[in-house]
Amino acid sequence: MRLKNVLIVTEDIERAKKFYKDLFGLNVILDQTENAVLTEGLVLQDKKIWEAFIEKEIVFQNHASELYFEEIDIESFIEKLETYDVPVHYVTPLTEYPWGQKMVRFYDPDGNLIEVRTPM
Repeated sequence: MRLKNVLIVTEDIERAKKFYKDLFGLNVILDQTENAVLTEGLVLQDKKIWEAFIEKEIVFQNHASELYFEEIDIESFIEKLETYDVPVHYVTPLTEYPWGQKMVRFYDPDGNLIEVRTPM
């Protein structure tokens, strides 16, 4: 068995596609209006559709999971975040650990938690 995709819920698929393309370079490989599959296995699902599937209310900013990315030039990535057209809400500002690794945590426009670190 292998993990195929990771699905996150969004209130605005077009905004989410743009966010993940602009900041992470993820491209749409399958677009089904209420569901989009991006490169690297990320799937965006419309909130209304997902709520109907699971028959439960969606709770954003729940801190139960996060998307994890690695970036060698994290300072340049932070500059992209700072100048992005949608303000970014930071959870953990850029932090450098004693062993030299740097990390930042923030929410995407829908409140999904994202962590970006420099590789070890």
